[in-house]
Parts: sequence; C-alpha cells; structure tokens
Amino acid sequence: MTAKTETIKERDHHAALRRDVKFLGNMLGDVLVHQGGQPLLEMVEKIREMTKSLRSHADESIYADLKAEISTLDPELRKQVIRAFAVYFHLVNIAEQNHRIRRRREYQFQEDSGKQPGSLEHAVASLKENGVSSEVIQQLLKTLSLELIITAHPTEATRRSVLEIHKRIAGLLHSLDQPIHTERERAELEDRLFNEVVILWQTDELRDRKPTVMDEVANGLYYFDETLFEVLPQIHQELELCLSKNYPGQEWHVPNFLRFGSWIGGDRDGNPNVTPEITWKTLTKQRALALRKYRESLKVLRKRLSQSTKRVAVSDELLASVQEETPLLSKGERWQVEHEIYRCKLTIMLKKLDQQQAICYRSSDQLLQDLKMIQQSVLLHHPKGYELKSLQKLIRQVELFGFHLATLDIRNHSGEHEAAIKEIFHSVNLAEDYSSLTEEEKMKLLQDVLQDPRPLVSFKENYSKETQDVLDVFHMIRRAHKEFGTRSIEVYLISMTQSASDLLEVMVLAKEAGIYRLHPDGRIESRLNVAPLLETIDDLVAGPKIMEQLFQLDFYQKHLSEQNNLQEIMLGYSDGSKDGGTLTANWKLYKAQQEIHDMAKHYNVRLKFFHGRGGSLGRGGGPLNRSLLSQPAETLGDGVKITEQGEVLSSRYGLYDIAYRSLEQAASTLITAAAHVSTEAEQSNIRTGEWEKEMDEISSVSLSKYQELVFKDPDFLTYFKEATPLPELGALNIGSRPMSRKGSERFEDLRAIPWVFAWTQSRQLLPAWYAAGTGLSEGNLDNLKQMYKKWPFFRSTIDNLQMALLKADLMAAREYLAMVENKHAAERIFNDIETEYVQTKKALLAITGQNELMDHIPNIQESVRLRNPYVDPLSFLQVDVISKLRKTDEESDAGELLSEVLLTINGIAAGLRNTG
Repeated sequence: MTAKTETIKERDHHAALRRDVKFLGNMLGDVLVHQGGQPLLEMVEKIREMTKSLRSHADESIYADLKAEISTLDPELRKQVIRAFAVYFHLVNIAEQNHRIRRRREYQFQEDSGKQPGSLEHAVASLKENGVSSEVIQQLLKTLSLELIITAHPTEATRRSVLEIHKRIAGLLHSLDQPIHTERERAELEDRLFNEVVILWQTDELRDRKPTVMDEVANGLYYFDETLFEVLPQIHQELELCLSKNYPGQEWHVPNFLRFGSWIGGDRDGNPNVTPEITWKTLTKQRALALRKYRESLKVLRKRLSQSTKRVAVSDELLASVQEETPLLSKGERWQVEHEIYRCKLTIMLKKLDQQQAICYRSSDQLLQDLKMIQQSVLLHHPKGYELKSLQKLIRQVELFGFHLATLDIRNHSGEHEAAIKEIFHSVNLAEDYSSLTEEEKMKLLQDVLQDPRPLVSFKENYSKETQDVLDVFHMIRRAHKEFGTRSIEVYLISMTQSASDLLEVMVLAKEAGIYRLHPDGRIESRLNVAPLLETIDDLVAGPKIMEQLFQLDFYQKHLSEQNNLQEIMLGYSDGSKDGGTLTANWKLYKAQQEIHDMAKHYNVRLKFFHGRGGSLGRGGGPLNRSLLSQPAETLGDGVKITEQGEVLSSRYGLYDIAYRSLEQAASTLITAAAHVSTEAEQSNIRTGEWEKEMDEISSVSLSKYQELVFKDPDFLTYFKEATPLPELGALNIGSRPMSRKGSERFEDLRAIPWVFAWTQSRQLLPAWYAAGTGLSEGNLDNLKQMYKKWPFFRSTIDNLQMALLKADLMAAREYLAMVENKHAAERIFNDIETEYVQTKKALLAITGQNELMDHIPNIQESVRLRNPYVDPLSFLQVDVISKLRKTDEESDAGELLSEVLLTINGIAAGLRNTG
C-alpha cells in the first residue's frame, strides 16, 4: 500500500467519525430547541463561534465581546449553556469509541486475515516471522503474568446513571452503522437515539452525595458483570487459536496469565471508611457475583446439553457421580429425565452452588472438578476439533475468578503499622518507645520477635482504638482465607515504605493473627505477600538497599519460599511526579526497577513490579500497551501489575469491544516484549550505559527546574490554589476518600489526584510535562534522536510528553490568571510556565523530527485539535462562575454557582478525556 493510499484511507476513516459527530451534534441541537427553546441554541452557537474565531486569529474586540456576553448571561441560561457543551463532549466521546470498534471490524474484514497492529494474531505472527520457536513460547507462557487492579481512586467525574445512558447511545450508534437496515428500521433507531439524548439532557450529571465505599464496590463490580467476565476467557481462547494456527502440530494450553484484581474495599490508606467489616462485605459481594454468573452459565449449559445415554456413551465417572449425589436432592429438585445425564449432573451442580446448603461446594476447585468431569465425558462422543466453546469458557472463568471473583489487595500507611507496633511493644516491655529507636535497633527487635513462635498480643489487653483497628484487619484476613480461600487476599501493600523495618512490622502483625507462623522445627508458614510501595524520589533511590536488607535475612528467604520465591514491589507514579516532576519520576522508577531486579537476581528472588499508574499523564497514565513497553524488558518475565482507575475503567471496560481491544493490545505487547523480539544489537545498545548516563543528567537538570518552581517559589502554592478550581473540587463527590491526608492544607499532604485534576481543569496540565524541556535541552540531540528510535522507555516518555503538550492549551489557561489576587505573581509564574512550554515543545519536535506534536499518530492529533476549541467555552465559563462564587457571601447564590462550577468541571473532564 502506498503512502498516498494510506493517507486517503486515514481521511476516509476520519470522515466516518466526523459524520457521526456531526449527526449527534445536530441531534443535540434539536434537543436543545425542544428543551430550552431557540434562544438556548442561538446562545450556544454564538459562544461557540466567538471562541472558534479567537482560535483562528486573536481579535481584541471579539475577546471583549465574548467576555461581556458570558459575564452578563442570565444564571439559568448560563447553566444550560454549560450543560450543552458538556453533553456535546459526552456524545463526541461515544462517537470516538464507536469509531474504534468500527476500525477493528474493518481490519477483521480485510483479506489479510485482519492482522490489526496490536492484535494477538499480529503478535503471534510476528513471533513466528522473527524465528521465535514454539519451545521458547511454551516456556514463556509458564511465567507470563499481567494483573490489572481496579481502584476506587476518585477520578471518574461521570455518574453511573449517565454512563448507562452512554452505553445505550453507543449501542444504537453501532446499530446504525450496519448496512442491512430498512428505511423504517433506520428511522426507528434514530428515534430511539433521539430519545436517549433527551434522557441524557434531562438527567442530573452531578452526584448529590459522596459515594460510600460500598457504592464504589458496586461500581467496580459493574465492569466484571458487564464485560470482564466474558472478555478475559476470550482473550485466552484467542491466544490459543493464534498459537495453534501459527505453530501447528503443537498442543497449546494457555495458562491464565491475564487477571483482574481490586483495591476497592481493601485500600485503607487515608480512607477511614474502609473498615474490616467493609472489606468483609466486599468479599461477600464479589463472591455473590461470581456465583450468580456461574448459575447463569450452568443453566445455559443445561439447556444445551440434552444428550441422552440412549444415544451416546458417557464416562463411568460421570455416571457414578450422578448416582451418588442424586439422593442428596429432593424428588422435586431433581431433573426428571434420568437418561439426560448431563442435565441431571448440572441440576445437582446448581444445587451445590447454593452456599446455604449443607452439600454446597466448599471451594471453586470442587466446581472445576465437576466441570472437567463433564468435559472429559463429552470428549468421548463429540467430534474431535469441535469442542464445546461454552463449556471451555466456563471452565476458564472458574479458573480465573474462583469464588472470590477478584483478589483484593489490602493497603495501609506505614505510619499506622509503626504506631500499632509501638503500643504493642510497650505493653509487653519490649521497647519503651519503639518509634525513637534507630533503624538498626528496630530491625534487630523485629527479627527477634519474628523468630520467636510465642505471640505478643493478649486478647485481654486494652489497646487504643487505632491499634485495635490495625489488628482487626489482620484477623479479618485470616478469616477471609478460611471463608473465601487464600486467593481472596494475597498481598498487603505498605504505603510510604521508607525502610526495611516497615515490612517487618507488617509481618509481626501478621504473626499475631496467625497468618505468619514459625513452627518449633524452624519451618515457616506464611500466607501473605508483604509488598512495599515506593513513592517519593528518595524512596525510589533507596529501594534496592531496602529490599537487599530483607533478602539477606534467612527467615525472610523462608517467607518468600512460601510465596513461590516471588516478591511483589509497588511503584507509585503519582507522588513521585508530584515530588520531582514527570521526567525525573519516570527515570527514577525505571532505574529502581533495573537496580532491584539485578540485585534480586543475585539472591534468586523473582520480582513482580506493581505499577501504580493513574489515568492521567501527570500520574503515569497513557495507553496500557505503551505503559508495558516503557518498562525495562528484563522485568516483564515474572509478572506485571498495573492499576486501572477512575475514568479509565469506563473508557476501557464499559463496552465489550473496547475492553477486548484494550486487553488484547496489552497482552500482545507483553508477549512480544517478554519474548525479546527486539534485535540483539538494540538490546545491547540500550544497556551500554551511554543512554542511561544521558538520562541521569537530563533528570538532574529537570528535577532542579521543577523544584525551583514548586517548592522554592513562595507564591507558587497560592497561585496553584487560586488559578485552578482546586478549592471547588472537593464538592464534586467523586470518591469516598478525602482530598488530602490528615485533612491538612500542606502541599505534602495534598493527594496527587486533586493536584493533577486541578491543573488539567485550568488547561495547564503542568504535572504532565513541566521541567521536561529544560532537562531535554541539556541533552545531546543526536543521542536523544537515537534513544527515541531504539529505546522503548524513552520513546514512551517522549510520546506521553507530546500528548500532554497537545492537550495543554496556554491560550485558554491564561484566562485563569484573572482568579489570582496577586497579579504580579500570577504573571511571573505563568510566564515561566509559558516559556517552559515553548522550550519543551521545541525539544520534542527536534527529538522526534516532526513538524507538529503527535504527527506520528494523526488520529489522536486530530481528536485533540478538534476538541480544544470546543473546550474553550467551558474554560471561559468556568473562570467567570468561579470568580463570582469566590466573591459571593450569599449562601443561596453560592450553592447555585457551585453547581455551575461543578458542571464546567464535568464538561472539561469529558472534553479532555482526563480528570486525575
């Protein structure tokens, strides 16, 4: 295909998307007239045309007219204008998702078997073409692991009710794409679509209260229910088919390498609402969903498997099983046709899935055993090569989801554990003041306790509520292991890990609950993987030393042997970026992985790195497959974990086709990277140290520039609070967790999510790019060009910086200076940001050799280019309404104005497709 043909095809694809956007936009216009009258539509169009005109040429008179028009808007009309722009972006997002589905289907219809880049078929075919043998792949599959962890981090600004409407609109838009409809059917679909847009307009976008933790649990379970329960087995099945096609003559069984876990209901860090009781309720709800799904599938199988023993010969094992278990059911509960043996067995299995029954399944392994018994029996009479996919899928689902649905990680702050240990040690005269001990003294004391089988805690002891709460969590984990199985809770994460003692403190608490046990013969029993979370720049640098201290301990080695010799380590992207800027944070994260990996290899310890990435670029976000490529290749072999949170969940996993595409891209990237398809020359070049030395220097310069503004400028924090909607974000009711730790207003205690969210709203996106230009400008340009071409980490970093600059808009951002009281400081700081933006853009274009940002991904470039002018009206309106809100003393006026501010926040979040 020629470059000209590719350009024409790309243009055709964009034409289909533009058609959908125009169609939905016109439909929204009709809704506005129906609901608000012609004046509403005219005002929306007038503001849109004025902001669009300012984009093409700066005209002071148009600017003055626009400001006057917005400032004098009637409050009720202003609110409807805000909503109109916000709803428009919701519809644009739906159109873009539908376009992704359309593109995927177009690839599948192509004559070359639809080998879409990033698909599993493309990945496996590439392995074959690059000479990777089936033996290498078989070995690779044994260790391959990708876990995606959904979290309740509050970044989804859109209500669940609104997302449900989005899903219905998406379904109707997809149906309209099909060419087989009659004229009447098409008209009916368009009527239904119009009705849904009307309902969207008439639905309140804002939550009237903060969600509870159980609301967040329900929200997380929604994605398992709607897409993940079906998509995950399909990904595994597709990989098996691709391997069989490209490597015929081999027996392929792909292990369950792709899983989902959760933090929701288990993440206690800074959230007092997550109690042991809430965690227990979460596990119960997860099990209930898994069991409901299995019941539904078993009923479907019972309808299908109507084979009769008068027609086929089934296994003796199956016959014996039915004969043995049938008496456990009353006559009314049994399947009445005895020779329909599968239906008899499935009826018994449905009864055993009832947890209230004495004959119930005690574990998912027992259900799996019964399903495999049926599968083996079916193979005796069913044609070879035509396996029952529905039965295979259910077996895979039980293997993936068990009775626990998703492994729940528990997380808490290291300070909570230290405070509890301090009180416990004081009560048994082990230490007068544990917290005042040196790290060396703490380590010795903790080791002595862990190597003594006797318990410390007396059940009669009266501890403070805080210490008792910490102990209760560990007792709950032990009960959960008994009730739901050890897969229900496997990892305990320690936020703000700064020393080796932070991990041993958790092991002592686990010991007191019986999760960690030392037997008299020296044998250790340990059923919890204790994982550090390295967040700040200093902690990332100290990470290798912290872990080596632990790996040198004999009893810790025995603990690891109970975890299959696997140590999990979480890396925090948010706080590192907030602490040192995105370029420095990403480099320190990369180096920490390399150094910890090399050190662990010396101790024969396998590592699983857990990447705490946010949805936004300022918190390590970006496409899932690019996130994987940015890691050191050698660290992918023993498994990877990545957080999925907030708006990422709805954008990636709300629709089946999008969920499938996102996960197959991630899976194919992981397989390709782990198989080292890159040429040996590139790999050796990456590890020569020249590029790493270059990054060290760039990072150092970037860090100084970042901290000079963020930590050393006395006016910066005031500028941040006044030039962004930070004070108003707390009223958005998007999460159960407070915006800052300890309710403090200190910068150090502000959570990374509102930090990034506020900058995104003001269109500056500072955390995602600031100080990168100063650092990169100090590098050797020839080196940087080579690094961009051949080093996946550097390429991913540069591409994310490009995306951040493209989404940022300093013309619109300048409007927010009007909200800052100290005009001189505002101009000074903004001028610095503007200068750095120009320098960063210049450096990126020089490194990539492009004329404009994101030239290499024109569909994203086009999307952002088309969106930005339509976000402008919301930015102008937001500045106007916030300014009025911050000046008003009337409570009733403040309530209405705050509501409008929140509507602009929702709209800008939808327009930029990013919150936190």
